[in-house]
Amino acid sequence: MARSGRTGRPRVRWLRRILVVALVLCVGLPLALVAVYRFVPPPVTILMIQRSLEGKGISRTWRPLDEMSPALIRSVIAAEDAGFCSHRGFDFEAMQEAWAHNERSDRVRGGSTISQQTAKNVFLWPQRSYLRKGLEAGFTVLIEVGWGKRRILEVYLNTIEWGPGIYGAEAAARRNFGVGADRLPPAQAARLAAILPSPLKWRAARPGPYVKRRSGRIGAAAGTIRRDGLADCVLAVRPR
Repeated sequence: MARSGRTGRPRVRWLRRILVVALVLCVGLPLALVAVYRFVPPPVTILMIQRSLEGKGISRTWRPLDEMSPALIRSVIAAEDAGFCSHRGFDFEAMQEAWAHNERSDRVRGGSTISQQTAKNVFLWPQRSYLRKGLEAGFTVLIEVGWGKRRILEVYLNTIEWGPGIYGAEAAARRNFGVGADRLPPAQAARLAAILPSPLKWRAARPGPYVKRRSGRIGAAAGTIRRDGLADCVLAVRPR
C-alpha cells in the first residue's frame, strides 16, 4: 500500500503542473497580450502570416488614430458598426438582423461589431468555428474593458485587411490614392470603407458599379454619423 501511495504522488504533481500550464496558456497569456497591445502595436496577425504564405506579402505602416482623416473614421464606423460608440462590444440587434438576412439571401451579411472584428483580427484565426467565436467573445470583453473605444478603433484601422497584402489605413490610402491616411477626403474615405467586406475582390481606386453605389451610401451615412455625434467617443477630442 505504501508503494502505491508513493507511485501516486508523482502523478498528482504532474497533473498539477499540467493544470498550471493550461491555466497560464488559457488565462495568463490572453491577459498579457491584451495588456501589452494596449500600448504596443500588434506586430503581426495570423491572417497576415497566412496571406504572406500565399504569396501576397505584407504592406503595413502603423498610423496613430489622431493622424487619420476624420472622414475615414466616420466612413468606417458608418459602414461597419454605426453603434460602435454606444455598445459594449456586441450589437445583438445587428446580429439578429444579419441572421435573418442570411436566411433569405445568398449574399452573406456579417453582424460583428468593430470590437469583435478587432478581437478576431489581432488574437485569432480567420476561419469560422464555434471555438473561434467563443474565444472572440472573450477577447472582445477584454479589449472593451482594457483598451477603450479609441484604442480598439486605432488597432482595427491599423490591422484590417484592405487588399492583397495591404493592411491598415495608411498602406491602403497610399496604395489606392497616393496619399497618407491623414489626407483622405470624404469621397476616397467612403471608397476605402466600401471595400472592407471583400477587400480581395473589390477595388477602391477603380471601383465597379456596386462599390460606387455602396460608397455613395456610406458617404451619406458618414454625414449622419457626424451630424448625430455617433463617432464622438473617438473624435470628440479633436472635432473637425
